[in-house]
Amino acid sequence: MMCNLRSHLSMTDPTPAPRTVEETKAAVEQFRRDYAAVKAQIARAVVGHEDIVDGVLICLFTGGNTLLEGVPGLGKTLLVRSLAQALSLQFNRIQFTPDLMPADITGTTVVRDGTSGGREFVFQKGPVFTQILLADEINRATPKTQSALLEAMQERSVTVGGVTHELPRPFFVMATQNPIEQEGVYPLPEAQLDRFIFKLNVRSSSRDELNEIVNRTTQGVTVKLEKVLDAPSILRHQHLVQRVAIAPHVQDYAVRLVLATHPKSRAFGGGEFATPQVQRFVRVGASPRAAQALVLGAKCRALVAGRPTASIEDIRGIATPALRHRVVLNFEGEAEGLTSDQLIENILSTVPVQAAA
Repeated sequence: MMCNLRSHLSMTDPTPAPRTVEETKAAVEQFRRDYAAVKAQIARAVVGHEDIVDGVLICLFTGGNTLLEGVPGLGKTLLVRSLAQALSLQFNRIQFTPDLMPADITGTTVVRDGTSGGREFVFQKGPVFTQILLADEINRATPKTQSALLEAMQERSVTVGGVTHELPRPFFVMATQNPIEQEGVYPLPEAQLDRFIFKLNVRSSSRDELNEIVNRTTQGVTVKLEKVLDAPSILRHQHLVQRVAIAPHVQDYAVRLVLATHPKSRAFGGGEFATPQVQRFVRVGASPRAAQALVLGAKCRALVAGRPTASIEDIRGIATPALRHRVVLNFEGEAEGLTSDQLIENILSTVPVQAAA
């Protein structure tokens, strides 16, 4: 379980690792140029939300899935579509609705006339067979339909009728969802939430941003984005992110942050690093995937800044989007009106950077 988040990358390394200091520097600079190029293309269509764009791009270059949450009309779908337009990748969109069925996502086996005159069973691929999948308003579908993406998000494959079909590489699910307070939504299962490397909360636009949105969309100007990055380049950058160095004490800090989300339990133990707030208000803490997300995200963040190693500040900078959807409040926490973001802030301010001797 500890390695399966990244296992699909090892089979698709398009280029050997840099062997010299010069090759490594060149690879890092190429990563930074490509990151900036994709971000610049998205900025031509999306106004503001720079932190959200950075979060989405970190997910892209670490090979993880992204969950965007916000009320309708904030540009979540536009952001994902703009990313797809800036990449030379296959792109499909699924609009999730209450009547959507699992087979509408994965595909199904159909019977058709064979070339020899008989009949044969043929698998008809669903829209999940792509490289970027936009799962729009994912929490408007039933839990049964939502679960159709579980295997695809984790294993990069789909099993139908006992036959496993591999998905293209790279493969990302970029999902949007409405806040659970809205009507007509179903909470995502915890197992599915855990498969998103980040959950990004999209805020409302500021006054200046809203004025710029109106200017761009009411004057008859159409923006056409350029494709600036292809699949081999993305896979190469993903492997570069994995090879970024991280000191043992920095990785241990990420591990302790994850363990700090675990309250003491008779059934599962834990609690060694839990803060008093976590012990009182948390029902379920983050899984090992959270530690993987923290380390990979920190490595990517270091590359973006041009640094050769991940730092404590890199871990802290992505802790909230990496952990917020993996911390489940208990009844008392919900009754108190607490949020997972507040608990993560408490953990960051309480867990020491240096481990006790």
